[in-house]
Amino acid sequence: MELEDKIRTLPAKPGVYLYKNPEGEVIYVGKAKNLRSRVRSYLLEASQANAKTGSLMREAVDVDYILVANEHEALALENNLIKQRKPRFNILLRDDKTYPYIKLTMKDRYPKVLVTRRLRKDGSLYYGPYFPGNLAHRIVDLIHRTFLLPSCKLDLSRYYARPCLQYYIKRCLGPCVENLTTPEIFREAVRDTQMLLDGHQGDLRKSLETRMNNAANAEQFELAAKYRDMIVTAEQLMEKQRMASSDNDDAEVFGYHYERGMLAVNLFHMRGGKIVDRREFFWEELPEFPAEDDAAESLPTPESNPDGQFLAGAFFSSLLKQLYLDQNYVARTVYVPVDFADRVALSDLLTEHTRRKVEILVPQRGDKRSLVDLAAQNALQSYNQRFRVLQPSGKTIAASLEEALTLPAPPQRIECFDISHTQGAETVASMVVWENGAMNKSAYRKFKIRTVEGVDDFAAMREVIQRRYARVKNEEHAMPSLILVDGGLGQLHAAAGALEDLGFTTQPLASIAKREEVIYVYGQEDEPVVLDRRSPVLHLVQRIRDESHRFAITYHRKRREIRDRESDLLEVPGVGPNTRTRLVQHFGSVRGVKEASLEALRSLVPPKMASAIFDYFHPQTPGAE
Repeated sequence: MELEDKIRTLPAKPGVYLYKNPEGEVIYVGKAKNLRSRVRSYLLEASQANAKTGSLMREAVDVDYILVANEHEALALENNLIKQRKPRFNILLRDDKTYPYIKLTMKDRYPKVLVTRRLRKDGSLYYGPYFPGNLAHRIVDLIHRTFLLPSCKLDLSRYYARPCLQYYIKRCLGPCVENLTTPEIFREAVRDTQMLLDGHQGDLRKSLETRMNNAANAEQFELAAKYRDMIVTAEQLMEKQRMASSDNDDAEVFGYHYERGMLAVNLFHMRGGKIVDRREFFWEELPEFPAEDDAAESLPTPESNPDGQFLAGAFFSSLLKQLYLDQNYVARTVYVPVDFADRVALSDLLTEHTRRKVEILVPQRGDKRSLVDLAAQNALQSYNQRFRVLQPSGKTIAASLEEALTLPAPPQRIECFDISHTQGAETVASMVVWENGAMNKSAYRKFKIRTVEGVDDFAAMREVIQRRYARVKNEEHAMPSLILVDGGLGQLHAAAGALEDLGFTTQPLASIAKREEVIYVYGQEDEPVVLDRRSPVLHLVQRIRDESHRFAITYHRKRREIRDRESDLLEVPGVGPNTRTRLVQHFGSVRGVKEASLEALRSLVPPKMASAIFDYFHPQTPGAE
């Protein structure tokens, strides 16, 4: 059936429609209160030379649809299909990170407390989100030190021969080794942590005070002091959570700047009337998308875009759906710079989803409009930094790297490793160091791989990581903010195994794969970090990786040249290792030996050997006089 004929058969009911190209790929997903009317309007717009709709209709050869009961269902289904199919004519939220949550893995035999950005139906308890992003790390660190729950990446379904470093520095109960703790003690720590994160501050304080008094009465003063410290820490943590909690006036504010087909959006997170964090989004080469729903074409175009090529209302309609419809938490008020047709319906759906009132408002004047304008000014600055090639500060890049890789703090020192060899021969490794915004060449290190034969990059990576950080541990130096390895999951897991053997179970570790330019963070391998190709964060990681690769290649070539030169001399009859060393030291290199005169050679070795060496390197020039 031809596309036009199929469109005429569509029902006049609410639903979601999917345009497809000749290969059967979904190229656009939209929703409509009246499917037949809305989809048929594309034919009219294409016939009237609407450039954007014309591009879509030139590619579309088929349309499918899914009927729904109401507009709320259409909004949710449209959002799910866009995220699943990623149609190129829809606006896509490529930066789909969320703010961190704290995860308590209740399904595990020994639950851990972790920071995560993904909510899963895995039986764990999730708390958050936390603003700013590093607050979750600070809270987990306090729980880790106070209640001694593990936050490592070890498999605690089995026992190990010895505990890691965290146990010895009294930051973990040591459930990884049999009999270091008891199930009762561990369950008590889990209950305390759960009460704290649930917000049952009064119950937790009473429980800790009771245990403290009981321990004091039993003259267990060390234990009583421990409970006293827990109470102090719990009060500190309660204050941090209170600052991050959702007050009645929590809000999120959007602003944008569009120019030359590129777009920057800023999102302000407000808690307690204060801006606690800011998030940036970027789009370049925006798709030629049509209006998002039945009435979007009638909405005003922003003054900053007089040519009408950017439908801001349709854009924010799509952005807010992708940002909020899958989230458990949404601010009570969301301020946007322009109106869009399904704004009220989206507000109602978010209210239904979160079970509390959520409003999406378009302020026109006053303080709220000033906030939207402030977000737009920041979006302009973001646009300039991203698209006008203004280099952001090192501090800004470090903070962005912290957020992208879910690090506990902005990195101050990154150590990066690479392996180099030729078909398994002369295998070497390099370590380069990025420190406080620049490469620290005096801290570079090179390694000759000792224990690996043949082509085995994973084993080589494990050896070099083990050697490097065994020395760091023995000399009691500080570990880097991040260890970065060049390669994929194999190199990442090899490095992680070496670190675990040394007791470093919470060390931030990541790898970057060359071809895909995807970053794998250890412990989150199923959620690789894919950064925009223009991202300064990606550029920084690539620069460090490339420097490590250059340094490794340079050292490998030097080793190979030495091997080749040494083998040249050893081919000369009568020349052994000692003579080779003496010749190279005297003439500076094998090239110097090759270029030496017969008289110069005779001054260092016996005449017969000197003639043999000269004849070997000058076959056309007889050595005999």
